[in-house]
Amino acid sequence: MSDVLLECRNLKKYFETPLGQLHAVDNVSFSLDKGRTLGIVGESGCGKSTLGRTILRLTPHSDGEVLFEGQNILRYSRSQMMNLRRQMQIIFQDPFSSLNPRMTVSSIIEEPFRIHKILNKEERRRRVVELMDTVGLAERYVNTYPHELDGGRRQRVGIARALSLKPKFIVCDEPVSALDVSIQAQILNLMMDLKDRLKLTYLFITHDLSVVKHISDDIAVMYMGLMVEKAPSEEIFTSPRHPYTKALLNAIPIPDLAYRDKEAEPIKGEVSSPIEPAPGCRFASRCQYASEICTRETPPLEESAERHFIACHHRLGDQY
Repeated sequence: MSDVLLECRNLKKYFETPLGQLHAVDNVSFSLDKGRTLGIVGESGCGKSTLGRTILRLTPHSDGEVLFEGQNILRYSRSQMMNLRRQMQIIFQDPFSSLNPRMTVSSIIEEPFRIHKILNKEERRRRVVELMDTVGLAERYVNTYPHELDGGRRQRVGIARALSLKPKFIVCDEPVSALDVSIQAQILNLMMDLKDRLKLTYLFITHDLSVVKHISDDIAVMYMGLMVEKAPSEEIFTSPRHPYTKALLNAIPIPDLAYRDKEAEPIKGEVSSPIEPAPGCRFASRCQYASEICTRETPPLEESAERHFIACHHRLGDQY
């Protein structure tokens, strides 16, 4: 029996603009095994959040397939998706805007049970208290409103809501980026504990490389709607094979200058437009290793070493 829970095949999401189609997610393919965490990283606007929302069908796709336990869910009817929602959930980036300010903590966590018409009133009440305990929220907050909580507690409410229907897969869309640094560690540790305890599978979206290293088993790097590198977490940090990945890693602040890569240079050049992009590598205009083929042909994402995929015409990466 396959361990693959989720698989994307040539997934695309284009947005219509007055100037043409904006390629937010362009031909993305990957698989995610049960019980693992895949981190998606890249700069703002690279398509990370759009990818997560398209997988969950919160945003309609343009082309491609999303297979969940072997079934293409992009073909599911409304009623089929309603049932599938119990197994696929999302934790949003901003815990304040993602919670209804007119609902109490108990009402927010209880809402999925009412929507799916499961459990009676007393059972729902008990389940809400259990979920609050699971995510580290004291029962005294049961009748509290979101604006009365700090950011960390609000995000715990969002996590409890996502866990309420016992899902198998959760998209975590930058769940700690809106929190103070001291609170980020608490929420990350909570999510890692829940993953192991409840056998969850995460797609963890972030722009913070230190965060993604802490929580992910594998990391995929996106640039301008494309996946340019995917490898085990440790390997991304020790042996990056795409010049964009290396540039991202070199941008991480390090207090001791002795440990910085003295040969590394900041990324230069103009960012290409994601609207009707020209053929070729989208990073070519900013890449110091670009050659003529890079401006002519878009490199496919191919395996250059075991479990290490890279979209680069110089994919062996020896010169990097």
